[in-house]
Amino acid sequence: MAMLPIVLHWFFIEWYSGKKSSSALFQHITALFECTAAALISLLVSEPIGFLHIRSCRVEMLSDWYTMLYNPSPDYITTLHCTHEAVYPLYTIVFIYYALCLVLMMILRPLLIKKIACGLGKSDRFKSIYAALYFFPILTLLQAVGGGLLYYAFPFIILVLSLITLAVYMSASEIESFKDLRLRKKRLVVLFSHWLLHAYGIISISRVDKFERDLPLLALVPTPALFYLLTAKFTDPSRIRLEEGSGH
Repeated sequence: MAMLPIVLHWFFIEWYSGKKSSSALFQHITALFECTAAALISLLVSEPIGFLHIRSCRVEMLSDWYTMLYNPSPDYITTLHCTHEAVYPLYTIVFIYYALCLVLMMILRPLLIKKIACGLGKSDRFKSIYAALYFFPILTLLQAVGGGLLYYAFPFIILVLSLITLAVYMSASEIESFKDLRLRKKRLVVLFSHWLLHAYGIISISRVDKFERDLPLLALVPTPALFYLLTAKFTDPSRIRLEEGSGH
């Protein structure tokens, strides 16, 4: 759940920044800083307070996330106060993290965009922030309703999201831009960021006791991007239309 905001931040920053904007790289770095700082603060304020680790209850099964269903009394209203978080603090720490992400974004991002987003129109400068104001409530609702399902499914969600955002980014970026020195740093930062997320998803799926066996799977991380770079020239729509026109 901590990975989802940074993936969505990077996606919308790239989506709204434009190819010629020089501010996208700084916005990517700022978004990473916001989420990292929010994660560290969330750990520090959780039990044990002041340490970068948490003391949590062990998760045994999916139903541990929905203790309200274990309420023993048929009088639901009078016994609601007896319901506790059986997986504390794995459920509530996500809400703290999202609140901190939102506060840090509202403090840091507008100041940054006003100073360096000169290549964007006034109406486009804050669209990535507006997008975050939409997806943070959606993520909060998902955590509130499906926290247990997300606990078990997040590695697969990270893999799918990293592939989708990478595909959208690669299709929206010209291949020639990787040869442009002015845009190379920006493209490489985004590319390596997606690779790290993809590797994180693969490691999360791997079983800890058999991690050495699954370690070679990390070699698959750059495969989607390399496959696209090698085959893009054969699937260029303009080239296909040109060949169809010459055939007639």
